[in-house]
Amino acid sequence: MRDWQLTQAGQRSTSDVTACLARFYNQRPIQYSYGASDIAGRVFYNDDFTAINCQVLRGTLTELIDEIGAHLDDPQPPTWYMASAPVDALLPGLRDTDDLNFAASGIDAPPRIWIGNRTIASAHYDAMNNIACNAVGRRRFTLFPPEQIKNLYPGPLEPTPGGQAVSVVDFAAPDYEKYPRFREALASAQSVVLEPGDAIFIPNMWWHHVEGLEPFNVLVNYWWSSVPHYVPTPMHALYHALWAIRDRPEQEKRAWHEVFDYYVFGPSERAGEHLPEGARGALGPLDETGIRRLRAMLIDRLNR
Repeated sequence: MRDWQLTQAGQRSTSDVTACLARFYNQRPIQYSYGASDIAGRVFYNDDFTAINCQVLRGTLTELIDEIGAHLDDPQPPTWYMASAPVDALLPGLRDTDDLNFAASGIDAPPRIWIGNRTIASAHYDAMNNIACNAVGRRRFTLFPPEQIKNLYPGPLEPTPGGQAVSVVDFAAPDYEKYPRFREALASAQSVVLEPGDAIFIPNMWWHHVEGLEPFNVLVNYWWSSVPHYVPTPMHALYHALWAIRDRPEQEKRAWHEVFDYYVFGPSERAGEHLPEGARGALGPLDETGIRRLRAMLIDRLNR
């Protein structure tokens, strides 16, 4: 996407990027994060992991860009960061020139825009596939395959800095005494610096650590699901399993591990293949109607 308006503007100057964004901005209010200079751009937790180290503010995109611009030359500026704002709702018309056109392939992946200074998004995973397009500035992406979760030391499930649990390891100064398995994670890491106009594909469930390397950075990303829209996020199942399975005796947990392998993690047709098609119920293919029945059954049982 080196021919995008935003990318071309960023090659000229920060003021040209500001002017480009201003041409499309419809003055809708936005939410963005502010953090004191001592957090060094790392949107993270407080010392006891009970709250986030940034304030969430409400204002305009113009105000955010002015704040970033006021600290372009600071060696350690305050953190200013707008995350995941929908492009169509905030900058209508920008996609006429700056778009990957997923719709041409029949994929619903509306773009979202991220604007900030030298911010750090600690390693996390997303449940959706992602193409991240680096429009302005440079960003370093460090990726880890899903099986490295145990070596990345995830933080609390709630609250989180960006909606998903993040690694609590400080990548800039890892404490190997406290987090020794992080060395194993690094052995399987892949890292790249994206220049303006570069893009990266991040498969769903892959952990990624993202660092803004310039005083002003703009990224546009596209998320899309590999399953139909009526299939819910597996996070609901994770919370339910924490409640219903995690604290059972080890023998029971091993047995439930086998049950889940048979019904869920093995081939999708295995558990019902020996049954007549009309008797398979939830063991057969689930369409939107079947999923609604399953959802209603779960809600009914959870409410008892």
